[in-house]
Amino acid sequence: QEKSCHLSAALLGEGSEISQEQLFELLKYAALGKCHNAAQPSWCHIYHQSHLAGVVVVVLHEMSQLHFYRFYLQFKHLRKVFRHRFTLTPSANFPISLYGEGTNLKPQNTPQGLTSTSSECITKSSDLQCDPIIQRYGEKKQGLTSYTLTLEEQKKNDYPIEGSPGCKGYISTECDQQRTDSSPLFGLDCEMCLTAKGNEVTRVSLVDARGQCLLNELVKPESTVVNYRTRFSGITKKMLLPVKTRLSDIQTRLKKILPHDAVLVGHSLNSDLQALEMIHPSVIDTSLLFARSEGRRFKLKFLAKAVLGKEIQCEQKLGHDPTEDARAALELAQFFIEQGPTKVVAELNLEMLLTAEKLAEVSQNKAVLQPQGCGFQEQLNEPPPLSKPCFLDCLQVTGQKPLLLGRQGLDSSGLCQSNLSTSNKQILQRALEDVPLSKFSIIQFSLGPEYIASHLHAGLHEKVRSKLTDMLTIYAGPFEENFCMKSVKKEFGRCGPIQSLTVVTETFQPYVCIQYEVLEAAQLAVESLNGAEVAGSCIEVQRPVTAAMLDCNVLIKELELDVENEGVIYVAGLKKSLTERDLQEEFSQLKDLETLFLPKDLQSGKHRNCCFLKFQKSQSAVDALEAINGWTMKGCELRSRNALAPGHLWRWIWKMNHSNGKQGKHIFYEKMEQLSDSEQDLRKKVKKLDHHIKKLYRSLQNNTLCVVLFPGVNSTHGSQSGLGLMGIKDDEGRSAC
Repeated sequence: QEKSCHLSAALLGEGSEISQEQLFELLKYAALGKCHNAAQPSWCHIYHQSHLAGVVVVVLHEMSQLHFYRFYLQFKHLRKVFRHRFTLTPSANFPISLYGEGTNLKPQNTPQGLTSTSSECITKSSDLQCDPIIQRYGEKKQGLTSYTLTLEEQKKNDYPIEGSPGCKGYISTECDQQRTDSSPLFGLDCEMCLTAKGNEVTRVSLVDARGQCLLNELVKPESTVVNYRTRFSGITKKMLLPVKTRLSDIQTRLKKILPHDAVLVGHSLNSDLQALEMIHPSVIDTSLLFARSEGRRFKLKFLAKAVLGKEIQCEQKLGHDPTEDARAALELAQFFIEQGPTKVVAELNLEMLLTAEKLAEVSQNKAVLQPQGCGFQEQLNEPPPLSKPCFLDCLQVTGQKPLLLGRQGLDSSGLCQSNLSTSNKQILQRALEDVPLSKFSIIQFSLGPEYIASHLHAGLHEKVRSKLTDMLTIYAGPFEENFCMKSVKKEFGRCGPIQSLTVVTETFQPYVCIQYEVLEAAQLAVESLNGAEVAGSCIEVQRPVTAAMLDCNVLIKELELDVENEGVIYVAGLKKSLTERDLQEEFSQLKDLETLFLPKDLQSGKHRNCCFLKFQKSQSAVDALEAINGWTMKGCELRSRNALAPGHLWRWIWKMNHSNGKQGKHIFYEKMEQLSDSEQDLRKKVKKLDHHIKKLYRSLQNNTLCVVLFPGVNSTHGSQSGLGLMGIKDDEGRSAC
């Protein structure tokens, strides 16, 4: 009997953003599997990958998470089918990274000749000026202080900064910024596993400027481990069983080891410092030091081989060796400082080395990437023109022929032949014919250029923000003139975390306006306190009455029925002193409890007075609701209801509520009239787009992984997060968990 594939993802949590690299990690494993040495993605798990019938990626060009929630009711199929969703980090070069760039690079030398230091391999002076390393650091050799990241660069690359949101409770190394060109360098690398909390350190290595190991320690995570990531980390459950060392112990030891002017070196060091929950002012990041264009980065493994002539992260080893990686990053920084930018660029010619490496892989596997149905002739006598490295390069090792379909202009690689007049309907028709013949397909749909202008994104942002704010807000009253505000706050606080509470004085009798942090809290207040006696008055509880809120009840109902909220309930009225472990014990008697998520303030890091419970079976969630309502825990009466907002949406709402409003409002007000005129037509187009995806999805074979991407927007006009929906189609036409 054929095994069915299924997918698990620890995405309920705090809805952490998934990066472009993590997405490609998933697609690569789905397409290649273990037989081609692809690793399970670090943030989710595909079971029985070898039984996957195929992979289909639907890209909704220039659309973001905003579009999904602004047109939530129109995306009827998407919200009822795909069980797993994630926020996607926006990228300015997403299409280039996925499909490649149209610039053809014909190699001028054989792979062997590229390692030569002869004059043929020295980059021309005119090319030097265009190299990202020269543009960033200039041509002259400088001291190490010129290569440490500035505060702005650290902020841009997600380094922990003193006083920044999300870094409360982080420990400072207490090193100062009085670094000089003779300050000591230390190489740092950590291995992490995935826990209920997120990424947690399991091993830490620190080496000094001579490469001597000062610290190489296993660390026991605080939370339950979800994925040991053994393939990368080398860490197993058995290894951590006897370990007593905790993160706080490592923090203390690092503070003692590092002198006041220490400069830490690492490859994507921000991830290590975030996992260590430590702040350090002086860092050199080798993934940024060896700069590339368009935000791309060289891998540490490639740099170690190309620059140092060292093989690290070998396939034969179980996981990475953090001491080896820390030493490699340190030596790379030392080489760069000693040689200077010009010599690094001119003599190493890293981009050409990378191109040569890819050519060698293509030659070795005798596989040429060629999309189906695109009218290309096979190049038998010479290697094909190479585009800049992209995700599809990884499929070359199998000889698979990806299918790419989309409108002209969406793909600049030249890999997909399309017609200027090609419509979404024509793309769908061709997809229905060709997708069954391909193991890996990318289908691009678009609303059209008239709907992707920056001012429309600004308008969408304001409308979604405004509607979410209204849905989070309730009005309660009337109260007596001298009512007790403390009693009101206490009663309404039992429904969930309150963001703001103000008295409305424009009415004959006082009313109170309460804005909650989560949708469930506002809905619970409406359902449980309307008609109740609060602070000595029998009150009414209602949401604001605006044109945008007329369909609020419909939207609430559809959110409840959303497949991602299936089996998930919201519980409020918890004491903030309760920990995740306390709640696990209290709720342990509930049948089929799968996951508990205790939200926390993303700025202060403090737990809120509510939690979400996910059950393996929907009926178990229904039974839990009946059991919990009126349940007293540690002297507090609990209230509960069905969940409305999954983790990624909860985090997004929080960000919108705490945004500084710099979302192009001046553009928005100027263009509001134009947006109103076109929105009705836009809704029709979105509904039709949803119908196209529904038809495509129904045509897929069972055990097909389908990923729908709203890539997000990252431009000079602002940034909007993307959204991913994914699932493996089962016998019932839904995506399997």
